Amino acid sequence: MGKRILVIEDEASIQNILRIFLEDAGYQVTLADDGMDGIAAFHKDSFDLVLLDIMMPRLDGYSVCEMIRNESSTPVILLTALDDEDNQMKGFNLLADDYITKPFSMPLVLKRMEAVLRRARSGEKSSVLAYQNVQLDTENYKVFVEGKEVTLTAREFDILRLLMENQGRVFTREQLLDIIWNYDYLGDDKIINTHIKNIRKKLGVDCIETIRGVGYRIDKNH
Repeated sequence: MGKRILVIEDEASIQNILRIFLEDAGYQVTLADDGMDGIAAFHKDSFDLVLLDIMMPRLDGYSVCEMIRNESSTPVILLTALDDEDNQMKGFNLLADDYITKPFSMPLVLKRMEAVLRRARSGEKSSVLAYQNVQLDTENYKVFVEGKEVTLTAREFDILRLLMENQGRVFTREQLLDIIWNYDYLGDDKIINTHIKNIRKKLGVDCIETIRGVGYRIDKNH
């Protein structure tokens, strides 16, 4: 059975071209006419890749990409007439996997899709961790909130990464010290409180929960 592709595109002519070429290439295609319908379709079924237009009514592609990234590592390729660097950077900051400008060559689109799907098939662990509107890129050591980069210190980044990699698990201050500092810190464990406070302030998002008398966690069911 072919890979399942969700195409979110408001222009019927482009929808039709994509559907014909993708189905001829062996893919199963689901079409959505705008961002709202696209998100609804994404939640209804499981997809291997999303082809996503940016300029759409009701909900634009950037918002759709952000919503997908907040809950899934499903590959997203942006297809758009916006070819300037600022828009491309915005797409990549929202952790899109690729950005293809219109007018595009369908053979090129297919090859770019194959490359993205090949990385997924190879079992590469996604370098992007997400919780609510926070995304953490472990490969490039960057953190984004609603697509905007937030600067953390190395220790703050490591603490946030550990919590996001283990969503739902509570870590005591002693465990955080042992794991993050690797037993090299001999001072007061209240330093963890300071780092957590700084992370919360910089993110501006209430995502780290304090379990009184125990420690901290990011709750995946929150």
